[in-house]
Amino acid sequence: MEDPRPTQTITLAGGCFWCLEAVYEQVRGVLAVESGYSNGEALAPSYDEVCGGTTGHAEVVRIEFDPAAVSLRELLEVFFTIHDPTTRNRQGNDVGTQYRSGIYTHDEAQAAVAREVLAEVNEATGGRAVTELEPLRNYWRAEDYHQHYFVKHPGQGYCAFVVAPKVEKFRHSFARLMKG
Repeated sequence: MEDPRPTQTITLAGGCFWCLEAVYEQVRGVLAVESGYSNGEALAPSYDEVCGGTTGHAEVVRIEFDPAAVSLRELLEVFFTIHDPTTRNRQGNDVGTQYRSGIYTHDEAQAAVAREVLAEVNEATGGRAVTELEPLRNYWRAEDYHQHYFVKHPGQGYCAFVVAPKVEKFRHSFARLMKG
């Protein structure tokens, strides 16, 4: 029997996709998280091409969620808490256009919510947010070894020192949104 619940999908860029994926996999109402690349020019980019800066893609997570369990606004509030939307093409030591801050919408209703939340972030940061807001285009799933990376490699250096603190920040700030 087919699941009658309506779901939505939003695509977000906020630095390394491992960080976002690790957090959103723990959010109540999130049904699936996939790491990938979007809003660049190449049709099927590889990780090496994206990291080389030649494709224009951002590292993203595509999040499928149940809006009856978690709203897009709540997902965006988490997004703006776990990354710095005021640094262009950079998150910490990760530098390059692939690490930019972006919200890539799948329809106009999502764009309206994102514009509202982004305006609030801009007000709170004195107009310093550099998060791009665009329709999703040229999405490509990242290689298999990138999927569920933090779950598979929690002791790896980057995971321990960069991803884990973002997960802890989410758990501390959004305990109400954690999966049971």
